[in-house]
Amino acid sequence: MEVFTFSAPCLFGVEGLLGDELRRMGAENVQPQNGRVLFCGGTDMVARANIGSRYAERIQLLVGSFSAHSFEELFQGVRALPWERFIAKKAAFPVKGWSLNSDLHSIPDCQSIIKKAIVERLKEHYGIGWFEETAAPVQVQFTILKNEVTMLIDTSGIGLHKRGYRRNAGGAPLKETLAAAIVDVTRARLAKQVIDPCCGSGTLLIEAALAARRIAPGIRRKFAFMDWEWFPEEVWRKERSRAMEQVLNDREFSAVGSDIDLEAIRLTVENAAKAGVGGQVRALVRDLHDFVPEGDSGVVLCNPPYGERLLDVEAAKELYRVMGKVFVPKTGWSYAIISPDEEFEKLFGRPADKRRKLYNGMLKCQLYIYYK
Repeated sequence: MEVFTFSAPCLFGVEGLLGDELRRMGAENVQPQNGRVLFCGGTDMVARANIGSRYAERIQLLVGSFSAHSFEELFQGVRALPWERFIAKKAAFPVKGWSLNSDLHSIPDCQSIIKKAIVERLKEHYGIGWFEETAAPVQVQFTILKNEVTMLIDTSGIGLHKRGYRRNAGGAPLKETLAAAIVDVTRARLAKQVIDPCCGSGTLLIEAALAARRIAPGIRRKFAFMDWEWFPEEVWRKERSRAMEQVLNDREFSAVGSDIDLEAIRLTVENAAKAGVGGQVRALVRDLHDFVPEGDSGVVLCNPPYGERLLDVEAAKELYRVMGKVFVPKTGWSYAIISPDEEFEKLFGRPADKRRKLYNGMLKCQLYIYYK
């Protein structure tokens, strides 16, 4: 079996979770790095990681890497790579990427030179002088960091955080991959009951339900690699069947969301149905002041609106004070709140039992967890 090297970009703070997830999938030589995880595998891992990863932003195939201080070195380095293995004669191959702290800082010039180098390589292989680029696209991506060039091919297409269930969302929604990470860190997937009293469009609840029932997040969507000539269709079918067989249809689990906004409740119910977990997720209009931890156990997950998102700073601080009053310590219950406010614990009224640094986009946050 041919073995490839892959790169899976992810949110900062999630690298360890993603690395563990890929190991469970059977990936080899897993190497978590800042903002990404490198790993190895065959064509089965292309499909498996795209279908099953809850934390990766996308899955990229690493074509090669080299140093380049000049455009000539960039051209020759790109030309030396085996592009014919991945780009069919009629395939489109757009180029995009970025450069940071490098001698080659003009992105348009880098794109042009990389494109030309790939064309020259393919001319030699296919024996033609012009490429139609009318078939399914193969997105070429490059990164140049401190003069180290990495050439990649995107296998995902639309980012993996776009599961397909959230075409409609409320203001400042939590990214699906971050919500999945919060579910993992808090072990909410193992709970019988998960509650979000500021549910918005229901992302935390839906990701908890998907994880609890072992529903692969990409089981309902398409990926770029599915249209490539060189990718075996039977591998995709096999991996999708494998993912479907792992679903726990009899898992006892419920997720309950509440919000003061009726439209948010409607979105939560609608999105849960699209995700295939409508039977496990329900939502109701309720003010946070009225929250009561009902039952023997439960996990409360919350991404409250804060100054940088929807509320002004003072309103957000008052919300934290209310949480401190209604999220009372109770045996069998835990609470997890994500916030960028460094004074959160002071406003909440007690220090967290555990903290985890996560990034909501580029915004540094802390996940404050209470379980005592």
